[in-house]
Amino acid sequence: MTPEVGHFALALALALALVQSVLPILGAKRGNILWMQSARWSAFGQVLFVTVAFLALMQAFITSDFTVKNVVENSNSLKPMLYKVAGTWGSHEGSLLLWTLILTVFGAAVALFGSNIPQALKARTLSVQAWISVGFLTFMLFTSNPFDRVFPPPSDGQDLNPLLQDVGLAMHPPLLYFGYVGFSIVFSFAVAALIEGRVDAAWARWVRPWTLAAWMSLTAGIALGSWWAYYELGWGGWWFWDPVENVSFMPWLMGTALLHSAIVTEKRDAFKSWTILLAILTFSLSLLGTFVVRSGLLTSVHAFAVDPERGLYILGLLAVSIGGSLALFAWRAPMMEPGGLFKPISREAGLLVNNLILTTATGVVLFGTLYPLFYEAMTGGEKLSVGPPFFNAAFIPVMLPLVFAMGCGPFLSWKRADLPGVLQRLRFVALLAVLATLAVWYLAEGGPVLGYLSLMLAFWLFMATVREWAMRIKLFEGPLSTCWRRASNLPRSAHGMTLAHAGLAVAMFGFIGSTIWKSEEVVFVQPGADISIGGYDVTFSGVERVRGPNYFADRGQLTVTRDGKYVTDLFPERRTYPVAQSTTTESAIRSTLAGDLYTSIANPASENASTQGAWTLRILYEPLVNFIWIGSAMLVLGGGLSLSDRRLRVGAPRRKAAVTARVPAE
Repeated sequence: MTPEVGHFALALALALALVQSVLPILGAKRGNILWMQSARWSAFGQVLFVTVAFLALMQAFITSDFTVKNVVENSNSLKPMLYKVAGTWGSHEGSLLLWTLILTVFGAAVALFGSNIPQALKARTLSVQAWISVGFLTFMLFTSNPFDRVFPPPSDGQDLNPLLQDVGLAMHPPLLYFGYVGFSIVFSFAVAALIEGRVDAAWARWVRPWTLAAWMSLTAGIALGSWWAYYELGWGGWWFWDPVENVSFMPWLMGTALLHSAIVTEKRDAFKSWTILLAILTFSLSLLGTFVVRSGLLTSVHAFAVDPERGLYILGLLAVSIGGSLALFAWRAPMMEPGGLFKPISREAGLLVNNLILTTATGVVLFGTLYPLFYEAMTGGEKLSVGPPFFNAAFIPVMLPLVFAMGCGPFLSWKRADLPGVLQRLRFVALLAVLATLAVWYLAEGGPVLGYLSLMLAFWLFMATVREWAMRIKLFEGPLSTCWRRASNLPRSAHGMTLAHAGLAVAMFGFIGSTIWKSEEVVFVQPGADISIGGYDVTFSGVERVRGPNYFADRGQLTVTRDGKYVTDLFPERRTYPVAQSTTTESAIRSTLAGDLYTSIANPASENASTQGAWTLRILYEPLVNFIWIGSAMLVLGGGLSLSDRRLRVGAPRRKAAVTARVPAE
């Protein structure tokens, strides 16, 4: 496929999106079945043509077609094949094409698997989704065409940013975009429901699997990006509160609130207006992230350095999509009936607290991310830095009550809960959490009070989650065969909730351990130097020059011993990419469940005679850091287990439920 074919395919996809954005929604209003069914075939056509365009761009990268400007700027003939393929989405234009492809995939998925969705609602949903496609397709074709040509073509390309030439980051954007864009279909369901004037338990059931799929992917994408930053950037951290990290984190927080709110709407026919609003805000934050990353406002390893004028287009798209949907919400929401009633002590109330804390935390991150940009604009260029100290001081205290509530929530009954009974079940859990924290305090070497409070809450959440699951299957209350039978009969969504909540507690162990008890040494070393850290003795043997496919590297050799016994050899590198004219740090890590011994090297020191010719060596010991990614994997697996529940499966038979929440039709 040639670049011309790719460009033509995008034009055809735009034509179909324009048809789909108008015809089905008019058909739903007039009751015209053929017009409504046109949404299905238009959705299939869009995904087909955008896939053709994506494959055409990928082929250009694989074959090193340097007549394509995008390939020239982001590839090189010496680059390994994996990174040639990853270069397809490693640029602004290519990542935008990937975004659009995933957008059309979600539309086609609803068209294919949404047989249980009423025809009118499905037509309206696909029309709203098509409007989003129109916005991104026009943005791509008119301002960010991935198939722009270069004449005469150069003999070779400029290479992809070396920091992005990594297996972890090759998979990070697709996962992240699947999460970002996945919330678009939930947004489309919400706007379609507002247009139709109906939100009920059945609507929430249709929305939940799409929300869960997007949330799982976004969780995996954020975790993978954090892992990449940890081992690739050389500073030994896994989260820096970088603005581009934040704009992926905010939709995750809001999406988590949406996921729990939709449960209440489905189970108790409550929180209907709130669930609709969360669906709108979650995708709006995804669009905001697109604007921040692509507008030229930020300089970051994660951001795309593009013409700021392109940001004006995205700003217009933000204004139309967010402003229009919020205006529609303001018009329709007051007419919705409140739904199921509940007492202040109930599962509904617990989930409401969950939602309020998550939205407050999102607001804290949003303020800390955007305030420096507003300040710079208001002061005419004076810069203000809002970094980890602010976020750690403002975000963590907000989130700790949520961890406490998560431990209590599953024990609460719907409508009205027995508070004394709940407290009685949890008092042993609380005692164990306190004792475990005291034991760590006794064995550990100092640490802040907030750290130990966080650790106690992590123990609380993990033990409360296990206790609730044990009560469900009546563990230790009868024969193991009975427990096994009860566990087998539990819905998969119940097991998924347990695994996800326990996963968050496990991740917290990693957050806390690698923050409170981390030790670090940054020293100038020459061959034969010894450094002691975290119970390890590290000997620096020297540096050798090695060559890679498109780089050369200075590779250090470190011998690690413990109590005089050999443990391993580590080989951190400092790589230089001649074509890209840049250098990267490749850390070497010895990983165990107890913690990581993390090493990286920098260029030789030459400040004075005593350090001349020495290398800068950074060594860290990070206790429990791998629990972060173990916990993240548990979150994703828990979501997948819930998604496999037959009650949530896309295309499952429609539940016979009365429509209990209506507003006047158009």
